[in-house]
Amino acid sequence: MSTTPRSRRPRRPLAAVAVAVVTALAALAIPTTAAATSPAIDSRDTAIARALANVADHADVFGFGSSQDLLLKDVVLDPDGASHVRFDRTYQGLPVIGGDLVVHQDPKGRFTDSSRAAAHDPTVKSTVPLVPAQASAAHALSVSPGIQDAVSTPELVVWAADGTPHLAWRTTVKGSGENGQPAGRVVVTDATTGEQIESYDAEHQASGTGNSEYTGTITIDTTPISGGYTLTDPVRGHVTKDANNVSAGSITASSGTRFTDADNIWGDGKKFSTDRATAAVDAHANTAWTYDYYKNVHGRSGIKNDGKAATVFVHVGTRWDNASWSDGCFCMMTGDGNGTTDPEQVDLDTMGHEMTHGVTSATAGLRYSGESGGLNESTSDIFGTMVEWYANNAIDTPDYLFSDQSTPPWLRRFDKPSLDGRSANCWSSTVGTLDVHYSSGVGNHWFYLASEGSGSKTVNGVTYNSPTCNNSIVTGVGNQKIAKIWYRALTVYMTSTTNYQGARTASLNAARDLYGAGGTEYNAVAAAWSAVSVN
Repeated sequence: MSTTPRSRRPRRPLAAVAVAVVTALAALAIPTTAAATSPAIDSRDTAIARALANVADHADVFGFGSSQDLLLKDVVLDPDGASHVRFDRTYQGLPVIGGDLVVHQDPKGRFTDSSRAAAHDPTVKSTVPLVPAQASAAHALSVSPGIQDAVSTPELVVWAADGTPHLAWRTTVKGSGENGQPAGRVVVTDATTGEQIESYDAEHQASGTGNSEYTGTITIDTTPISGGYTLTDPVRGHVTKDANNVSAGSITASSGTRFTDADNIWGDGKKFSTDRATAAVDAHANTAWTYDYYKNVHGRSGIKNDGKAATVFVHVGTRWDNASWSDGCFCMMTGDGNGTTDPEQVDLDTMGHEMTHGVTSATAGLRYSGESGGLNESTSDIFGTMVEWYANNAIDTPDYLFSDQSTPPWLRRFDKPSLDGRSANCWSSTVGTLDVHYSSGVGNHWFYLASEGSGSKTVNGVTYNSPTCNNSIVTGVGNQKIAKIWYRALTVYMTSTTNYQGARTASLNAARDLYGAGGTEYNAVAAAWSAVSVN
């Protein structure tokens, strides 16, 4: 479904557009014995076919029964031939929120394990709503103040994110905020009683020769046109445009104006620049760095792993002090900052953060609510930071301070998240009630401890002093290894309703796969989770 963006700061249902692969799964069932004697998996299509058969053969494990269909979402093929096939689920044609699952298979396609979101049996008594869609739309508007030009769109779903299925209206309210930034809210109401089930922000925001704001004079990939050049990357495919300060809510991929230049020298390198191409230089280059990080480190070709490039917009809204990724538009949108302390929101870790929301949407689809929402934000902070480490720019030196360039001195930090006055260092039973940007502190703190360890340490000239919640001493194994573990956990083991306890299990499974159970890396992951009170 089409979605609106999400924020790197407090103020989607984010789910990749799924492809229907089966309408009558039982008819495609392959006997378990056949799978056991078949040759190793050698293609994506084979892995999918085996996964469908394995769901049918293990219907009790997955809670799969009549009136249900599977929607293919993602496939991960391991070098040894093992495969991990991810599906969304429908019940009588309705999306099941919290019904996603992953089928894990050995190199011969035999079922080895499963990962499931909270819903096991999505059966509801009736799929006929007693509360009309118009009532749901009106209610959603009433509880979404401050959204200008708001459009309220209800969708009938089976909501089972807490494990108990309800027929529900999931209503998305989309519009613009006071500075032209994307604004939205998702309101879920019981379609039988009208009672509100939950409500959460529908926004992910983060916050030639290019003379950039943040990374000095750099080489950027452009495309020759008649009379000059344009900011179209011929290698990765993304195009960078000027949004001309229109509100995000009116932007589509075809909006805006392409940047052109006669001599292929772009920008003036100044913050708060009057040269509109300067912000475009950073946005264009940092989109390329993000693409290259995922491609070269994790083997992922673009946001959806399909090679498709994004559209990148700068100068969105008026004094909008943020940036965002939009699944619906498949584009990045960046604001001009607040005009005083915060310049254009196009620095490395901000761009990497926002595009990672798209990666999360296309894989685990972590819900933007509760602990899953905190993990969603933490994942973007982690990989946004890793893009900065990958680029290793001498001016924007790699660090564990998120958005330190565009929101000085920093927006969030990893070693002790509570230094911002709001984020959580440690897990507690109430952490899921926090804004997702603050509950993300638990995941960020874990990442730092697993990477660098506890106590005082100076990295690239920045001094950190990371505490532990259980007074333990943690020894890190480096952020490169932990990032690879987290990527595999995200893309193979996590589901839409994964919480912090589930993230511990997922990351330990990933560490086992990559480095072996009981090894240094595995033990570091476990110790870091215990150190943030996730046991």
